Amino acid sequence: MQILILGGSLFVGRAIAEAALARGHAVTLFNRGLHGQPASPDVEEIRGDRDGGLDGLRGRSWDAVVDTSGYVPRLVRASAELLAANVKLYVFVSSISVYADFSEPVDERSAIATTADETIEEVTGATYGPLKALSEQAVEQAMPGRGLIIRPGVIVGPHDPTIRFSYWTSRVLDGGEVLAPGEPETPVQFIDVRDLAAWMIRLVEAGQTGTFNATGPEQASTMGALLEACRAAAGNDARFTWVDEAFLAAHGVEPGTHLPLWIPPSRQTYSCFFRTGIDRALAAGLAFRPLVETISDTLAWQRAHGTQPLPEKFGVPMPDLTLSRERERKLLEDFHGLAH
Repeated sequence: MQILILGGSLFVGRAIAEAALARGHAVTLFNRGLHGQPASPDVEEIRGDRDGGLDGLRGRSWDAVVDTSGYVPRLVRASAELLAANVKLYVFVSSISVYADFSEPVDERSAIATTADETIEEVTGATYGPLKALSEQAVEQAMPGRGLIIRPGVIVGPHDPTIRFSYWTSRVLDGGEVLAPGEPETPVQFIDVRDLAAWMIRLVEAGQTGTFNATGPEQASTMGALLEACRAAAGNDARFTWVDEAFLAAHGVEPGTHLPLWIPPSRQTYSCFFRTGIDRALAAGLAFRPLVETISDTLAWQRAHGTQPLPEKFGVPMPDLTLSRERERKLLEDFHGLAH
């Protein structure tokens, strides 16, 4: 098949390109060339810009386009309308953030987030979900019945430009006493980017349409299971001290920011963010590699590449706000002091 990827050189797009090439497909990348070389020399590259610079796509045809870089409905609509006559399938990488309420578990039938001003284009934490939802609608309007909407949760693995997962792999690798937040039973969900990409390419091959949540693992997992898997992959003496939410809140520790992937039950609006239903995806063949493999491969990538500067998010540089080792040590000292 001839597959066009809008993006394709950073993380999700890179993995999709690799998965497509592994299946023998021809891959074209369309991007601005800002994130280095593509994953393989066996791809065609077209330079352009989604905002007014789509001319390189005119007069070309592909079996499918995979949109990994759509955040603003106007720009998603522009690419979908331009390609509608010459592309059979439009795959849009959306997000589970499109859902309006995570106080209860969600599935593909759950209510979608909205915004009072549908012309807004500034992508922030508050607008990200509604803009993704409007972008999904733009795909369906431009190519009715020919859209495949994928709503991933947290995506992890090698080449991940964020610190949501790699904070824990690197922290446990360092060994010693590790501050573990809340309770070991707190749920977590995430998906290895390579599992996501391989599954998406199989859906493209099948001409699949519709909407699918895409996170994992298949069976419910927890913070405790994640940290134990990190220790198994590291093979060291890391030991976990579970520090209660009240203590962390009193010391200004923010869930998800200072300690990634942790959403305590008290955050009612998001208490079920990591209980997203994936039955449709499982029925459509989504499968997962062992967690220890994801962790081991992430660690190997971290060792090979060292500390990487975080990219911009929504046009703003992403600071690393996770706990420093010094602050973690002080928190543990204070926590043990209270216990005695």
